[in-house]
Amino acid sequence: MQNFDVIVIGGGPGGYVGAIRAAQLGMSVACIEARPALGGTCLNVGCIPSKALLTSSEKYHEALHALAGHGVKVSGVALDLPAMMAHKDKVVRDNTMGIDFLFKKNKITRMMGRGELLGGGQVRVNDGGNNPILSAKAIIIATGSEVMPLPNITVDEKRIVSSTGALALPSVPQKMVVIGGGYIGLELGCVWQRLGAQVTVIEFLDRLCPTMDAEVAKQLQKSLSKQGVQFQLSTKVSSATATATGVDLVCQPVAGGAPTTMQADVVLVAVGRRAYTQGLGLEKLGVAMDNRGRVVVDAHFQTNVPGVYAIGDVIAGPMLAHKAEEEGVALAEMLAGQRPHVNYDVIPGVVYTWPEAAAVGKTEEELKQAGVQYKVGKFPFSANGRARAMGDTDGFVKILADARTDRVLGVHIIGPQAGTLIAECALAMEFSASSEDIARTCHAHPTLNEVVKEAALAVDGRALHV
Repeated sequence: MQNFDVIVIGGGPGGYVGAIRAAQLGMSVACIEARPALGGTCLNVGCIPSKALLTSSEKYHEALHALAGHGVKVSGVALDLPAMMAHKDKVVRDNTMGIDFLFKKNKITRMMGRGELLGGGQVRVNDGGNNPILSAKAIIIATGSEVMPLPNITVDEKRIVSSTGALALPSVPQKMVVIGGGYIGLELGCVWQRLGAQVTVIEFLDRLCPTMDAEVAKQLQKSLSKQGVQFQLSTKVSSATATATGVDLVCQPVAGGAPTTMQADVVLVAVGRRAYTQGLGLEKLGVAMDNRGRVVVDAHFQTNVPGVYAIGDVIAGPMLAHKAEEEGVALAEMLAGQRPHVNYDVIPGVVYTWPEAAAVGKTEEELKQAGVQYKVGKFPFSANGRARAMGDTDGFVKILADARTDRVLGVHIIGPQAGTLIAECALAMEFSASSEDIARTCHAHPTLNEVVKEAALAVDGRALHV
C-alpha cells in the first residue's frame, strides 16, 4: 500500500490545482482521475474546447459579415469544419499536456482509475486491473459534475446531444434546438448559429440565465435575437424523439395551452449539471449529502467523516472552474496549517457569447429582495471611443453601490470583452472599494475599461461622456 499526505479524487480544475498547491507546500500527493487526460470536464469537454469553437466561429462570422465595414474586402470565405475541430482538439491537447508537465514538475503521483473510499483513510483505485489501495491523512473529493438529464429524452450524442456531443458535431445542422437558456446552451447555440445553423432556444422560465441581472439578461436576448437566434420562453419540452432524419419535439406552454410540434436536425440538452458522486462509496462511509446530491462540508471543506474533504462542483455553490480552483488552493493551504479564505461574494461569472455577459456580486433583484438601499450607475459601450472603433457597441456596464457607504455591491457587464473587464471590478470588491474609488482611478484611453470608470462616475450622476 502506498501512503501519501493527500489523495485527490478527480483531476479537474479543483482537483489538479489543489494537488499542485499541496505539493508546493511540501506534501506528498496522489491524484486519481478516470479520464486518460487530466483537466476534468473543463479542459476536455467544457470550458476550453467551447471557447476554442466560440473564437473560431466568431472569426468566421466576422469574415462573412463584419470585416467589410472595416474596409477589408473578403471573397470566397468557406467553412472548413474539420480544420476548426482539429484546432479545438489541439488546444485541448496542449492544455492537458501542460497539466501532465506540472504534475511531473511537482512530483505528484498520477493514478488512472476511479477512486473509491474504503474508510480509515484508504482509497481503492478501480483501474480494471490490480485495483491498488492507497492511504492518506487527507482525502479530497473533487469529482466535479455531470450533465443533468431530462425525463423522457434520451441523449445519444448523435441526434440528441449533451454539451459533449455539441462540441464534436461532424457537420453543421440546418436546424438546431437548444433546450435550456443558460450559459452552456447559449454559448454552444451561438457557435452553430454563426456557422450557419438555424438555432432555436427553448427555455422553461420566462427569461434567460435566471441568476443573471434581469436587465442584462434582457439585453443579451435582444442582442442574440439580432444575430438570428430564436427564443421560445416559458416553454416546456415534453418529448424529443430521434428519427432516421432528425428529431421530433413536442413542446408545451408552461402557462397551459395546446402542445406544438417542431422538428430539428440536432437537439442540444443543456438544462444544467449535477454533482458527480457515483461509485465513490460515500453512502457506505456515511458521508452526509444534501437534497441535491451534493456533499455537505463545513467552512474548512471538511465532511462529517474525519479526514474526508470535498471541493468544487460536488459541493454547494456556483459550478464554475475558477470557484473550484480557489477552493482547491484554500484547502491545500488549510491542510498546511495556513488560514486562507474564499470570498464567495466576489466570484465572477461569464457568458462567452458575443456580446459577452459578466457579473460579480449582487443583482438588483437580490438587493431589492434583501431590502438594501442602493444606487445605480450605468454607461453604454455605444459612447466609448474604443468600442466604436472596434464596431462592437452593444451593451453597457452597470455598477450597484450601497446608498449610504458607496461600497460596490455588484457589477454587471454586457458588451465586448466583458469577461476580461469584470476582473477589475472583482478586485475592487475584494478590497471593499467604493464606486468613488473606481471613478478616481485613472484608466488608459482609449480602452473599453473606460466604460467601467464612466459607470462608476454615473453612480454619483457625473458621467462625462453622455
